[in-house]
Amino acid sequence: MTLAEQESGLRQEGFSRTYVWQDGAGVSYPDHTHERLTAHLILDGQMKLVINGESRTLVAGDRLDVPAGVVHSAIMGPRGCRYLIGEK
Repeated sequence: MTLAEQESGLRQEGFSRTYVWQDGAGVSYPDHTHERLTAHLILDGQMKLVINGESRTLVAGDRLDVPAGVVHSAIMGPRGCRYLIGEK
């Protein structure tokens, strides 16, 4: 599936904002929340997300949605991570 198709799919699901983000190797985001539901679609690389104390490692092709207000943290893999974000 192309990036345009993935973005279109998110919009069809009601995600009003989509964008691609890229982080370098080992970049981390400490515990934080978002005001809206946030979809993370991994395009390349790896991201480890920790939600409610549970860790999940995402690789290219994986998707994880984080509900609004849920505390989570993230750390990027050894090659960094490029991912599509959707917000609704």
